[in-house]
Amino acid sequence: MSRVLVTGGASGLGAALVARFVADGHQVLCTDVADDGPKDYLRLNVRSSEDWAAAVEWCEQNWGGLDILVNNAGIATGGRIDVETLDEWDRVVDINLMGVVRGCRAFTPVFKRQRSGHIVNTASAAGLVHPPMMSSYNTVKAGVVALSETLSHELHPYGVTVSVVCPSFFRTNLGDSIQGEDTAMGATARQLIEKSPRTADDIAAGVIAGIKKKQFLIIPDRPALMAWRTKRFARPLYDRQMRKIAARARERAEAAARG
Repeated sequence: MSRVLVTGGASGLGAALVARFVADGHQVLCTDVADDGPKDYLRLNVRSSEDWAAAVEWCEQNWGGLDILVNNAGIATGGRIDVETLDEWDRVVDINLMGVVRGCRAFTPVFKRQRSGHIVNTASAAGLVHPPMMSSYNTVKAGVVALSETLSHELHPYGVTVSVVCPSFFRTNLGDSIQGEDTAMGATARQLIEKSPRTADDIAAGVIAGIKKKQFLIIPDRPALMAWRTKRFARPLYDRQMRKIAARARERAEAAARG
């Protein structure tokens, strides 16, 4: 039985992971930004270093440590580089990237003392493949992949394992977090999320399987896996696909400008 902390655990993939960890008999601390939640719930805003310090204190006082940290909390965003504002960039960097950094920094001393632990960082297929009109989201998710790889080597001498999760679109309430100036891009992203045939529980099943195997790179669905393989092994095809997406976006933008 492991001691598990999940951020963003009140909905979406986080809630699905919490449910599966609990079903497997683990002790789970669900954290999110709401004031109240299920049993063993702690309010944790990943933008707050004080909240992270309180989470460490909770785990040490109640459990004597932690075995698995799941940095899952995040928001959806994106937009054309000349449309999305710098304030929007600041927001997604602070939540999706620095939120993960804060979590890793907070619990690394615990894992080092224990000489054990597993950090699981939720990135995205967007951290591996980089479609146009998604600059900010691609950038922060690629950063989470880079951070995870760095820590997988840095913390290995301490017996700490690191995994990074890279799913494609799946049905969740993540679209509710989309806001910003590029409303056309936001509408497209919401449609891709809402019409995906995959559920959060489908993705969670793949994530749990990868955690059990202590995989570094967990790609829990076929579309994400195929996109990653295409970029690696058929780069000209990948580039043509990305350019087609960009060309269609230009056509839509010019049509909208003409009214």
